[in-house]
This record gives sequence, structure tokens and C-alpha cells, in this order.
Amino acid sequence: MSTLAGRTAIVTGGGSGIGAALTRALVREGAHVLCADLDLAAAESVAAGVSGPGTATPRQVDVTSAQDLVDAVDAVVAEHGRLDLMFNNAGITFLGNTEDLTLEQWNAIIDVNVRGVVHGVHAAYPRMIAQGGGHVVNTASMGGLMAAGLMTSYVTTKHAVVGLSLALRTEAAAHGVGVTVVCPAAVDTPILDKGEIGRFKGRDFYLEGQGVKHPVDPDVLARRVLAAVADDEAYVVEPRQARIAWRVGRLSPTFVNKMATRFIAKQRAQAG
Repeated sequence: MSTLAGRTAIVTGGGSGIGAALTRALVREGAHVLCADLDLAAAESVAAGVSGPGTATPRQVDVTSAQDLVDAVDAVVAEHGRLDLMFNNAGITFLGNTEDLTLEQWNAIIDVNVRGVVHGVHAAYPRMIAQGGGHVVNTASMGGLMAAGLMTSYVTTKHAVVGLSLALRTEAAAHGVGVTVVCPAAVDTPILDKGEIGRFKGRDFYLEGQGVKHPVDPDVLARRVLAAVADDEAYVVEPRQARIAWRVGRLSPTFVNKMATRFIAKQRAQAG
């Protein structure tokens, strides 16, 4: 997919953070984007603020509803004749001790972070096979490549997204469909400051826990993701420090596990 001009895309979680940055980047490249978010006002705000040769159309979509994703794909195909790019980006997080998580929280994060991606794949992938091509981009996290406590439910779901993406990629190649999984360290988005973070400071926790001093700029990440789509890369791991940590983890998982255990002990001591 050497050029995005005239291409069609759906971005879930498009109303903020990485999703908003992806919408902006796609429109700048000339793509027609369905900016999908549970928060319609947020999607409308992003769509109204984009500039470029492409277009952005806001739509309220609940990724926990399989029908919502089917309807979104149908809407794009009805208007443009095809769907070229599916960005399964919507996600939530909970931080805190695993024993304090309720089953309602477990169900909520699985519904959004795992089933939400499954629903997007289920709606878009068969269409892409039928039309002879396309690209699926699933947003995971460094938490999908490495593991640390106090974010156990998040790590669980993001590991699932990585596994789904890599498995699907091996099938999709035969159909001319690409699959990329995005695994950034802490990104400067509302997820760092919002949500159920308990006694732990979300932003500081993410930055120190993932070994980075500053969060990744979402617009920089979006440009990197689009470049990865053009090159049909399997992974996007950003920033450089995150790639180094990932490689160290692959070479010495025991060492990284010990470091993560010390980090969790430090966080608990600071939280009292």
C-alpha cells in the first residue's frame, strides 16, 4: 500500500490519543476515514479539526458490540466500495493490585481490549479477503510483549492482541491482506491520566515501568504506523528504548522478570 490517497479506513478509539493522531495522519495522506468512538462528541471534534486532502467522518461505535463494527464496515463499503484499512485501536486500562480487581473490571477490559479487536477483525477481514487486499492494524502495547504486575489485566489483554495479530498475519498473507501490531511504550494520551489507577500514579508508573523518560508523541507514532503499513511490517515498537528493552527481554526473560519484580516492590513501598 504505497500510497494512502483515496484509501478508506476505520479507526476505533478515534476520538482521542493514538486514534485521533491516526485519523489526522490518514487525512493528511488523502485517506477517507471513519473516525469511530464511543464518545460521539470526541469523534466529531477530531473529525472537525483535521486538515488535508482526505476526509474524516465521525461515527459512534461501541467496540464491545459486534454489530456496531459490522455496521461501520458496511457504511464505508456502501459509500466507497471497499475498506482498505482497519485500525482496531480502542482500549482501556486498570492499574492496581490484581486481588483488588473485580470481575466487572476483568470483563470490561476483556470486552474492550480483546473482544473489541476480535469484532473489528470479524467485520473487516472477510471483506478484505473478498476484495483481494487490505490491512489490519491492531493496537497492543509494550504490555503485550513484556509483563509487569499492577497492570495484570491490561497485560493479559494486550498479550492476546499480539498473539491474535501474529497468528492472523500468517493466514492473511495468502489473501494479500497485511496485519501489523502496534506495541508502543507509554504514549502521551489521556489513558496515562484517566481510568481506575488506584493508589498508583498512572503516568509516572507507565514511564518508569517501561523504561522511558518521556511519553511518545501520538502524532509521531501515527506517522511511524503508516510507514509500517506501507512496508507491511509485523511490529511497531516505539520508542528506541522500548525496542531495546524488548530485545533484552527476549534474550534474558529471567533477568527482566527479576527487574519487574523489584519495580513492583518499589511501587508498593511508595504507595504505602
